[in-house]
Amino acid sequence: MRSSILKSLKPDIIVDMLDMAVAFENWNKVLETADVLYQCAQCIYEEQMERQEEGGSKLHIHTEHPLVYYMGWSHMMRGMAYQKLGQIDQARACIRQYATLGCMEGTDEAELQVVQEFKRKAEIHRYALEIEAGQVELLEGYVNLLLEYPEERLCGLKVITEAAVRHGWRIDFIIQMLEEKVDGSGVGMDSLNNDDMYHYFYKRALYEQWMGRPQEAVEFILKAMCIADRLGMERHMIKCTAVLESLREMATEEQIERYRVFLAGIK
Repeated sequence: MRSSILKSLKPDIIVDMLDMAVAFENWNKVLETADVLYQCAQCIYEEQMERQEEGGSKLHIHTEHPLVYYMGWSHMMRGMAYQKLGQIDQARACIRQYATLGCMEGTDEAELQVVQEFKRKAEIHRYALEIEAGQVELLEGYVNLLLEYPEERLCGLKVITEAAVRHGWRIDFIIQMLEEKVDGSGVGMDSLNNDDMYHYFYKRALYEQWMGRPQEAVEFILKAMCIADRLGMERHMIKCTAVLESLREMATEEQIERYRVFLAGIK
């Protein structure tokens, strides 16, 4: 893309476009938009360096974050997209890129904080990527990281539960321990209504089904359905309904009644 076009773009608007592509799980669009974000940030950075070398005034562009954030975010979103597309080597390469943002020149204190945050995220995402790929021996290290960083625990629960379903791991103790930590943070699991919580409840339902606990599976799929409905996630509602219908014969009468009332209440 030509530099004249890139200079006219606003990094924060591109970030919003990325968020929308992620919400619709359009991973090819995520890759495309993340590349545009990186090129835009790189163009601004290069012009700043040129002005600095020439002794001119610093290029002032209003952004919500330091410039290095947009470079790191572009790498992280590309890594996520490659992971979702099953292109693990490319995802690993992206993680290495946002783990080493400190090589940029002219990094100030605010930028250094962003660099350190992406370095931390890279470590956590590297564990998550390998665990999803089946590296069960890394579970202990990953759990220790989640215990160190409370804000990552819910997402970590989702990763571990999904990997357990995919690879046939029995992880009741790990799930219970991390759930207690999330609850202990002052916000109960059932009061959280966000995308991570939906995905955790959905994967937890599949895990309980695989473990031979159908009624527990129904409880979690009902929770996932409630969050999907509140967030207006229609395609997720369809997935939940398919799982619940597969469990209908093993559900209790009370669970089926709650399911019926829920469906009747959907607008």
